[in-house]
Order: sequence, then C-alpha cells, then structure tokens
Amino acid sequence: MKLLSLSLLLVFSLSLVEGQTKKQAVNSKRNTFVTKLMSKMTLEEKVGQLNLPSVGFDVTGPIVSQGVEEKIKKGLVGGVFNTFTPIAVRKLQEMAVNETRLKIPLLFGYDVIHGHRTIFPIALGLSASWDLSLIERTARAAAEEASADGLNWTFSPMVDIARDPRWGRVSEGAGEDPYLGSLIAKAMVKGYQGDNFDKNNTIMACVKHFALYGAGEAGRDYNTVDMSRLRMYNEYFPPYKAALEAGVKSVMTSFNEIEGVPASGNKWLMEEVLRKQWGFAGLIVTDYTAINEMINHGVGDERKVAELTLNAGVDMDMVGELLLKHGAELVKSKIVKQAQIDAACRRILEAKFDLGLFDDPYRFVSEERNAQEMMNQQKLNLSKEAAIKSMVLLKNAGQILPLNANQKIAFIGPLVKNQRDLLGSWSGAGDWKKAVSLWSALENKFGSDKLLFAKGCNLVDDEELMKKLNPHGAELVADERSPEKMIDEAVKVANRSSVIVAVLGEPFGMSGEAASRSMIGLLDNQAELLRALKATGKPIILVLMNGRPLTLEWEDKNLDAILETWFSGTNAGPAIADVLFGNANPSGKITMSFPRNVGQIPIYYNSKNTGRPLDVNQKYTSKYLDVPNDPLYPFGFGLSYTNFTYSGISLDQKEIKPGQKIEASITLSNTGKYDGEEVVQFYIQDVVGSITRPVKELKGFKKVFLKAGESKAITFTISNDDLKFYNANLKYASEPGEFKVFIGGNSRDVKTSNFKLNP
Repeated sequence: MKLLSLSLLLVFSLSLVEGQTKKQAVNSKRNTFVTKLMSKMTLEEKVGQLNLPSVGFDVTGPIVSQGVEEKIKKGLVGGVFNTFTPIAVRKLQEMAVNETRLKIPLLFGYDVIHGHRTIFPIALGLSASWDLSLIERTARAAAEEASADGLNWTFSPMVDIARDPRWGRVSEGAGEDPYLGSLIAKAMVKGYQGDNFDKNNTIMACVKHFALYGAGEAGRDYNTVDMSRLRMYNEYFPPYKAALEAGVKSVMTSFNEIEGVPASGNKWLMEEVLRKQWGFAGLIVTDYTAINEMINHGVGDERKVAELTLNAGVDMDMVGELLLKHGAELVKSKIVKQAQIDAACRRILEAKFDLGLFDDPYRFVSEERNAQEMMNQQKLNLSKEAAIKSMVLLKNAGQILPLNANQKIAFIGPLVKNQRDLLGSWSGAGDWKKAVSLWSALENKFGSDKLLFAKGCNLVDDEELMKKLNPHGAELVADERSPEKMIDEAVKVANRSSVIVAVLGEPFGMSGEAASRSMIGLLDNQAELLRALKATGKPIILVLMNGRPLTLEWEDKNLDAILETWFSGTNAGPAIADVLFGNANPSGKITMSFPRNVGQIPIYYNSKNTGRPLDVNQKYTSKYLDVPNDPLYPFGFGLSYTNFTYSGISLDQKEIKPGQKIEASITLSNTGKYDGEEVVQFYIQDVVGSITRPVKELKGFKKVFLKAGESKAITFTISNDDLKFYNANLKYASEPGEFKVFIGGNSRDVKTSNFKLNP
C-alpha cells in the first residue's frame, strides 16, 4: 500500500514538473514573440494597442466611437467593444490583419454577464443557488456561445460586494458575503476560461469592478466610496483576489474613487495592491469612458487624467480614447515614461498571444460552430435547471405550495404573459422574443381551458418612469383600459378561483446599471392590485420577478406564499411552472438580506456589535424606535416544500493549536413529505480580537439532498486558515482566543457551540 502511494505521489510530482516546464516554455515563446513584435512598433502604434473603441449593435454609455475603421487601418486600435457575429467580426479582423503595417489582430469584447444567446438567471439569482458547479456550467455555456459569435473577451464576472439593495447593480453580483462571493468568482472564471486557451470555445474573463464599486454612498450608481483599508482587505477585496487566484486574465477598473483618487488613476490600487501584493500580470482595462469621467471627479483635465491613468499602470482605455489622444505626447514630453507604454502594450499583446490570435486571427470566427452552439437543447435545459435552483421560497403559510393542478387557479399580473422582462438587465445578445413566458409554459403543461388570467394592472403606471425606461428598450405601453377597470376585471377573475397567483415585480430596466432606486418596494399600482385581491378573501401566492431585494413587509404579513424567481432567463416560464406545481422543490437561499424598509439600509448579516448592543428593554441601546433591527429575510434564508431539522453541534475537540483541526458535525434530517435539497451553512465568530470582529462570518456550506425521512451527518473541518483576518497592520493572521461556531439553514436560525484556539 505504501509503495502504491509513493508511486502515485511520484506520478503526480512528475506531471506537476512537466506542467510547469511546459508553461515556462510557452511563456518563453510568448516573451520572445512579443519582444520581437514590439521592436518593430512605433510609439504611436504601441499607444494604439491601448485603445478599445465601441463598434456594433449595443451602446452601454454616452459616447459612440467615431472613425473606428480608419483607426483600425492605421494600427491605432487594440480591440473592439460591442461587435459580434462571425460576419461582423471577420470584417473588422480582416482590416486589422490585412490592411495594417504589422498585422496585429484585434480583441473582441462584450458584456456576457449571465449568458450570451441563451440567458440564465441574473447573477444575484444564480448566487442564490449556492451551487458552484451549476454556476461554472452556466459560464462555460456562455463562453461556448460567445466564442462561436466571434468574441474572445467577456467583461465578467462582477464580484463587487453589495450591501445596499437600492443600488441597481446588485443584480449583477453575488450579494453581501466575501466568502461566497470569492467562491463564485473562481467558478465563473474557470467556466469562461477553462484550464487554458488551447480550445477555441474559451474566452478571456475580466473581473470587475476594481475596486469597491458596490459600496457607493446612498446606493447611487457611480457615487463616492470611502472606507478604511481594514474594511477593504477583510470585506471587499477577497472576491477580486479570488478571481486572480483562479487565473483571471484581465481586470476592469471601477468608476468610483478610492481614498480620494478615482480607481482608473489610483496608483496605490493598481500598482501596489493589484500588481505587487497580489502579483497580477494580466491586462487592466478601464470601464466605459472611466478615464474621461475622472475630469468630473475633479483631478485634472484630459491630459492630466491620461497621465494619471498611465502612471497608475492601467493598460487599456475603453471607448474614451484619451490615451490615444495624449499618450504619445505625454511620453515625448517626459511626463510619462516610455516604459509605462511598453508595459501596457506588452500585456495586451500577451493576452492576444495567449488567446491564439497570432496563430489564427479567425479562430473565434466560425459560422458552422455558431449554428451548432447557439441555444442548443443542452443549453436550454441548463437555463431551466439554473432558473429552478435559483428560486427562493420566502413564505409558504399552511403549505399552500405546491399548487394542486385540480384547483381553479387565477394567474393575475402584468408579468404572467410577459417575455420582454424575463431576461433581466445585461442580457447580452439574448432575444427576449425567444424567452418562454409563464403563461406559455402553463398552456403547454395544462392546456388553456382550465387557466384563468387577468392582467390586473400595468407593469408601470408612472408616466415619468416610463419616459426614463423606454428609451433603453423597456417597451412599456399603458393598457387601453383604465387602472380601475383592470383591477375590477382581476377581482372578478379572482372570485371565480380557489387560489390566486399574482405575478409582479420590476421591469428589467429598474435594476442593473444606472438603475438605482430610493424606494425598493413594489410599485404603487401593483401594491393597489394586491390590496384589492386580498379583499376577496382568497389565498394569494406572490411570484416575484426582480433584480434586487425588495421591501415586502406588507406582502409578508398579508399574503400566503411568496416565491422569489428573480429574472430567470430564457426558460423562466417552464421553471416557474415546475416549482409552483411541485415538479421541482425550491432550494435557493438569498445572498442579500431583504430589509423591512429602506431606513434599515445598509443591512447585512456579518455586521459588528456596538458597545451598546440591542436590548429591547433598555432605552440607550442600538435600535430603531419603529422597526426591529433584523431584516425581514436574513442572509442565507430560503424555505423548501419539505422540512429540515438540525441536531446540536458536536465538536471532536474543544481546544486546538494553529496546526490542528476541529471537526464540527450536525445531523440533518428531512422530516417533511418531499425529497429536497438544503444548503447547510457554517459560520464562525472570533469573540475577542485585536480589532473588532463581525458577529458571524460564513466559512463553509454544503448543499445536501435528502429523501423524505432521510437523515445524514454533515461535518465541517475548522482549520487555522478559517480563523485568519487582516489585523491593524494589514497582516493576515489568526489570534488565540475564544470562537463560536454556528451551523444552520440561514444566518439567523442556527445551532451554536464554541472552542478555543491556544497559542
């Protein structure tokens, strides 16, 4: 047995050495090639590689690049943003390869966020699945489609920690927790990039937005961020660093400032943290016109912000073209060193080399593969699976769900038959007309004869809001009937039923970029419809479609069940139908706390205690007069059609030293009537530290499937690494002392034990 183990170890060691040797050989070849190419380049051509203009079908900012084709022919473009399809990409790539002096191919980037043609649930929804394999598979499927559409670069994953649901872009991330966010970042990078770029169905990932973008003041997009370095390192930096550890090849700068300097010009952030501390050697690209916007921040004119960007170590200018305009002149006037331009150009050329574009500029241009990959059945099946696993059952009084198909059910709401909003924001090249509505799925499942329907209200009644959303593709049209008449019709339909399913939420344009909200409840007209339906006395199930946590205090108190479906993507309808009727058992858990009202924001589970913790019997403690401190639904919360019970926690020892480990175990039992999955969550609290520590921190989780009546022992291993944090000196280390352990089905409802770490 020992000989066998030694043999396996030897084989592993040899393969590891062989892999390292191969990597060194590739790097050497790349270095030789790029060095030789750069020796032929003029300063202007090097600066040209730093230019990423926008050409194509989709504009995500206020500027559309001008004269791009002429710039490509002059060698003044390094990549193109927003162009895809084999025909369009080939046209521009041919210009670069055939009509320029040095024949350097272009990068082609696009916002492939939660799918390309086949759309999966929004990222916040996917994170609620707590299924890392599933998330990786959705990114892999997106890469297969995008790469078959001529693209080789996606501006994803977005890993910004977000604790303010007023911010629209919470829809694009994994929520409020750095541990879970880090694991999801790694899964997505692996899904997009694979193990290497040898295959033509992998694309370069770009982690964003570096850094701290999710902490904008007042939940307002593009707004100021100000926080201590302790908070950066302990709470906001981990997912970016995790993406780097997973091998991400590019990083995007954020719009916000850090310590008074906008990210794109922040040398401490880019050079000290990203390059030196974390060892990142890939390319850094700005967000859309982020360099130009530094002028509005108040740090200088065009020339000055271009200087700040280059000296900060940023490589590529998305759309703004200020590096193209001022880069060469800044070098000639000795304000920027030639070495800065050379380093930036080298990193861009290295990315192109790694993607195989110098060997074959058209390796991502294949109409045959395009026809095979786009929305094939395997990806459509995955879209449905992801939608089901992302859904979160927030309430289910009296086990009203799943529905009995023999009941007379009234489906009411403007989203019952809706296709336009199912894809959510940042739906890339997805075609909403190919999305399957809930109504279509129900008709396919049961036929149309037994289904009752009423629209009930417009998705949006507010004319001013419609004017803001419609120019950006919302396609909101007011019904010819008056709001009063639609509600009357809905009430009549409801009275003919035994149960009501109200399908309500946000239009897709009310979440995502530039979609911050000061109030995050259902719109007034939808709330009015619910109150009218409540008056019928019929049981009501609320099905939500939205891109952020909502304030649902009235709904939670007055309705019988609430199912959060987010924006579920191409196969939203069949997935929702399966969950409603029990063909699938919901297992999602929210990754952002749902506040009771906006006055609680920011609200998140891993907060810190004050010197006067909550005591409802004492006046001078930290609390509100008008609402409890805790959220309506806490981080990690989500119900099932079955019931799961947890035993107490068993620790195999109560004291350890840094090199030792503890096994923490519970028994999970499915005591309900349905088979189901439960996300068992493991938290730790460092009770006393040299700096104050959170009340609890997620350190592990396991998604466990149990048949009805089945029980299973679940064990988590606690090591010294789980106890480390960045101290006041920004040293990552553990500290001896007392620790608490929590295991449960969400961050609030947990079993507790404790142990001690000795010196």
